[in-house]
Amino acid sequence: LKRIKQAYVNENMTANGKLASNTQTAYVLALQFDMLPEENRKQAAERLVQNIKDYGNHLTTGFLGTPYLCHVLSRFGYDKVAYDLLMQESYPSWLYPVKMGATTIWERWDGIKQDGSFQTPDMNSFNHYAYGAIGDWMYKNITGINPVAENPGYKEVLIAPKPGGKLSSAAAELETVYGLVKSSWTLENGIFKLDVTIPANSTATVILPKTDKKEKIGSGNYHFEYRY
Repeated sequence: LKRIKQAYVNENMTANGKLASNTQTAYVLALQFDMLPEENRKQAAERLVQNIKDYGNHLTTGFLGTPYLCHVLSRFGYDKVAYDLLMQESYPSWLYPVKMGATTIWERWDGIKQDGSFQTPDMNSFNHYAYGAIGDWMYKNITGINPVAENPGYKEVLIAPKPGGKLSSAAAELETVYGLVKSSWTLENGIFKLDVTIPANSTATVILPKTDKKEKIGSGNYHFEYRY
């Protein structure tokens, strides 16, 4: 693997640490799979963010880069940029199809163009999961439901919600082999409220946003409330 990474760097990275293909997807994949030397990753993440800003806070990724885009942004501390992309309403974005009346995920970002006409029918499904991969980031970051690698299958759960994007509430549930995991929160008048359900024979660590507090919990229902 070390040799593969070095060959990737030799082929794709310039002497000043810039990727030869200066695209969002190129940076996302290189960062997601740790293909760059550790000392170059922070700078690569900065270039990714700058690229997004250069496109007016729009994504330009396709099927390969989109699943990892927001994960990479959050990993390197750019949760706000990830939320900006999620809440973007103009093309290309996740909410552009919603503004155009979509109730499913489209194959193209603009299956229906801004003038109301359709893209060519040979690649224009209106029920195509690929861009729906953002759902994984939404579960893991907005409501904070995460598996723990050391205890797979949600035997142990990490609950670490990250409010943002002017959202005042969020809720999600996940059916695991041990039962239902739930996480829901509200943020009103500066008060953050979090409700968590952990199934039998599972444990969880809860990390409350904007605090240093970590709490280990077992199965059951839990409520957390504090000034945000």
